[in-house]
Amino acid sequence: MAEIPVDEDVLAAQALRVEVMQRCAAATVAVFGPDGGGGGSGVLITPDGFALTNYHVSSACGDLMRCGLNDGRVYDAVIVGVDATGDVSLIRLWGREDFPVAPLGDSSTVRVGQWCFAAGNPFVLATNLQPSISMGIISGINRYQYPAGTLLEYADCLQTDAAINPGNSGGPLFNLAGEIIGINGRCSFEKRGRVNVGVGYAISARQLEYFQEMLASGRLVDHATLGATVSTDDVGRVVVSNILSSSDAYRRGLRYGDEILELANREVRTTNRFKNILGTLPKDWRVPLEIRRDSQRRTLLIRLDGVHTDQELAELVSSGLGGKEDPHSQETPSESEQDTQEKKSELPTDDEDSPASKNGQESPLDTNKLAKSMIVPREGFANYYFNAQQQNAIWQRTQTQASVLRSEDADAAQTWQLSGQLAGEPTPIEVELGAAAAKLKIGSRVLATNESDSVADIVGKRNEGGLVVALRALKEYVENGPQLLGDTIYLGKIPVYMGRDTQLKEQPRMEVLQTLWYDAKVRMSFTSQSGLPSLIEVFGDAGQDPVEVYIDQVAPLELTREGEASQLNFPTRLRLQYGTEPLLLMELKSLAITDTPTAPAEALP
Repeated sequence: MAEIPVDEDVLAAQALRVEVMQRCAAATVAVFGPDGGGGGSGVLITPDGFALTNYHVSSACGDLMRCGLNDGRVYDAVIVGVDATGDVSLIRLWGREDFPVAPLGDSSTVRVGQWCFAAGNPFVLATNLQPSISMGIISGINRYQYPAGTLLEYADCLQTDAAINPGNSGGPLFNLAGEIIGINGRCSFEKRGRVNVGVGYAISARQLEYFQEMLASGRLVDHATLGATVSTDDVGRVVVSNILSSSDAYRRGLRYGDEILELANREVRTTNRFKNILGTLPKDWRVPLEIRRDSQRRTLLIRLDGVHTDQELAELVSSGLGGKEDPHSQETPSESEQDTQEKKSELPTDDEDSPASKNGQESPLDTNKLAKSMIVPREGFANYYFNAQQQNAIWQRTQTQASVLRSEDADAAQTWQLSGQLAGEPTPIEVELGAAAAKLKIGSRVLATNESDSVADIVGKRNEGGLVVALRALKEYVENGPQLLGDTIYLGKIPVYMGRDTQLKEQPRMEVLQTLWYDAKVRMSFTSQSGLPSLIEVFGDAGQDPVEVYIDQVAPLELTREGEASQLNFPTRLRLQYGTEPLLLMELKSLAITDTPTAPAEALP
């Protein structure tokens, strides 16, 4: 029989596909519990070992995991952050700094009919740790899968007919360029058992990209709510059907009956579409909301609240999946699942494959001291270890940049005197920040505050006194550090709107420290290079706008301390606002610091 010729372009395309899949397989992770049990998947996204998986995979494995790569090696891994609402977890593998990775793609460009492939460990078939690959097409986009209670909600997800089965959970869905377009986690199964029928769902890369830097905080992160509900009216418009008067949306001007046109710069045509978009957004983010009222279009910048309170979320996560069924199916475990559990003994042992054992280090499962030392429990956190690391990194930058502002005498009380003028006019402004009192002078008008004054009350007055409390918080942070300022946590990276542009994708995402300070809450937002914040927010009572002080400009500023003059880079243009409209613009010209040594204690007679 004559050999059938094959077009060279076909062979070249096949070779390219094989190469891409081999590269993606190298970044795919087999996730197991510390005893080798369970069986799920994940994907590496950074060379130092951070990987994404499903929450329902990590919660079954616990805080300490064993993760295998297709090189046959097994690595210790720990939980980093958890998004139980969206069924995503961030974990970190230990043992090297050059892990193979796969890049996050742009799921907004994904279209029905395009090729894709899934990688993972279905039914724990990868006993040699080499993942299974299944190819298919995108069958649907913008799908919504209802949550189990308030957890495991799949919003705006991708549907595919690439084979996804138990064990694929947490594994990547790739486009043919080898980019992650989703994390597989849910399937629709036949009634006879948990066998793939070509309807699988993946959490979109857009949602993963929004949450990745929030999960790096080590927290239990939450999804957003608008503080309003929508419905479809008789002519097909999506309109506000109810709204909380305490919500930021109401304070920004959203009202009953307003037509919703866009959320987060994405078009809204149906109620389902609105829920899909909202379901991909993190709590505490600000996003643009475009509405129409009386034929007039308006864009509101809305601060999103959370689906849960912090305590509610902690209680839900502490109870695992809360007794809910595995999101894959309503069926009882099949024979294939029983086989999966039996295969756990085939996971390579530490003595055979652990990188640590190859270096002669002790690494039995009950003595993997390095990984265990990276787990720090704290209520409200998946792993506080990573939160503390991020706080320390920001504080180190602050110490480097602002060391000249601190007194050599650790016990000395400092007074800051800032002088400047209103932007664009000659009216002088002076701010005096002492250890126990502060004063703001604008022209001939004086506002004074004491340490005993309620910060929340000052915030509630919505006047220039907000500038004083924000600068007091900055002074205490620079002098004492985050932990002495108050109970401080790292929130992650949040978009900050420094100008009037409301395009979400154009906004810088800044690292945010949040501190409980007196009877208020302070947030400071930092760029990744700066040790001084670009935005200081002070929150008072619930339902009120916070003080917002934006650092619009940093430049060399004249510094005087004890008669000696120097220069330092410091905020020179400050913008005070409540909501979205500026109340005061200030240009700083100089800063004088006075150190008052603490009087020595009198000797006892």
